[in-house]
Formats: sequence, C-alpha cells, structure tokens
Amino acid sequence: MARPALSIDLSNKDRTTLQGLLRGGIQQVRVVLRALALLQLDGGESAPRVSKAVHLSAQAVRDIARRYQQEGLECALYEKPRPGAVALLSKKQRQRIIAMVCSDPPEGYARWTVRLVAEEAVKRRLVPKIGRETIRILLQHHDLRPWREKNVVRTGTGR
Repeated sequence: MARPALSIDLSNKDRTTLQGLLRGGIQQVRVVLRALALLQLDGGESAPRVSKAVHLSAQAVRDIARRYQQEGLECALYEKPRPGAVALLSKKQRQRIIAMVCSDPPEGYARWTVRLVAEEAVKRRLVPKIGRETIRILLQHHDLRPWREKNVVRTGTGR
C-alpha cells in the first residue's frame, strides 16, 4: 500500500520568512536544509524527491512537514532545547576548587597536577568525590594550567 501524498501549504508569511532566511546571512546548515525542504514540499514535490535534493532521508522530510503542520514554522526549523546532564559541581564548589588551585600546593609538592587537585578536593572535603576529567575541564574553562612552570624573566639581581 502506497503512502498518501504529502502536501503542505505554506502561508504567505511563512514563505516570505523562509525565503528571507535563505537569502540572509549565516545560518545553521540543518536550519537551511529544513527551510529548503519546506519550500520544495510547498511547491508540490514528493518527499522522496525532496530528500534527494536536500540530502536528507525521506522520513526526515516527512517529520519536518509533520512538525510544520502540527506546531508551526519555528518547531519545523529549530530543535527543542535538550536537557543535558546535571552539573557535577555547584558554583560554590567550583569557586573553592579554583581558589585552592590558585594557592600554594601541599607540602612536598612543587606544583598542582590534575590528579593532586582531585585528591586534595576530596581530602579537604570540598566535594564528596570527583574525577580527574571534571577537574581538567574546570581548569580548562578558567584557563588555568597549574602544572606548568611559569617562565618569568627576572630583572637584574646582581651577579
């Protein structure tokens, strides 16, 4: 049994918006492809033909059309925000770890390492447990590299 023909009718306002989006400046590629698919579907093309023209699967083209019919142009072009993972560290915990790294390393160590920061954060009870990768990303976001020695040129101290 063949699928029923997919037809959508764009409103004049939506058609103008899509054409302006395509003529405009920089856009995400997926948004441009969805806009092209909607315009071609509005022109009477079938989903398989549109899918070949915009290099999307026929099912993806049908999903775009379905989202336009049910929820409107915004939902057809743009994705809903995704929830993402829960932050492992609170703002206060991040600040305390950064402050710890900015201070001198523990007795017996010349400098902080990522592993040492993780161990000390647990030992000082800043966090119940933490991995090295979480520490690495935290330090990277704050542009901190405590394991590097600073190459500082000191002015004449007299020889």
